[in-house]
Amino acid sequence: METTRPVRIARKASISPSPGSATTEPTVAPSPVSSPLTEVRPNVGGSKRAFRVAVLFLVALAALYAGFAVYDRTAPGGSGSPATNGLWLFTAVFAVFAIVGIVYSLTPAPRFVEVATSRLTVVGRWGRRRRLPPMERLSIRVVRRYAPGFLSDRYVELVEVWGTDTPVRSYLVEEGIFAGAKPVDR
Repeated sequence: METTRPVRIARKASISPSPGSATTEPTVAPSPVSSPLTEVRPNVGGSKRAFRVAVLFLVALAALYAGFAVYDRTAPGGSGSPATNGLWLFTAVFAVFAIVGIVYSLTPAPRFVEVATSRLTVVGRWGRRRRLPPMERLSIRVVRRYAPGFLSDRYVELVEVWGTDTPVRSYLVEEGIFAGAKPVDR
């Protein structure tokens, strides 16, 4: 059976090539980039809470927008033309608020944390990688703890993390993501 794209099949080196085919080395699937000494801790609960808060914000903002738009159309002295009554400007303000609100809601919740023996890397929502000292040299303070519920089915914490030569950073994470850091009360 012939395909339009090459397919790699991993084979043992002891298999001899069939007659008429070129001799090739056995191919092996590439290994993952992360080293076996790196533990990846996904932030499932924190991400779920951040996404649901963003959706609730958008729904509330859309309801307000719809209410004001309907009021503008039906109010005495209102006009039917969007250009004359500023509905286009109001729509632009709605779009800016929606974008800023989504970014503000999702940014504190990182995708995952990579824990290695020599460093800790926090991979943010937008792909930014922040390198922090190893877990045992970090201090952590829980600012707020959220119980499981509609927004997330796991415990979620708003934490402040800092270390030597590392400024304080706030993250919305699932409970236990920063397990191993030194808890501190400020």
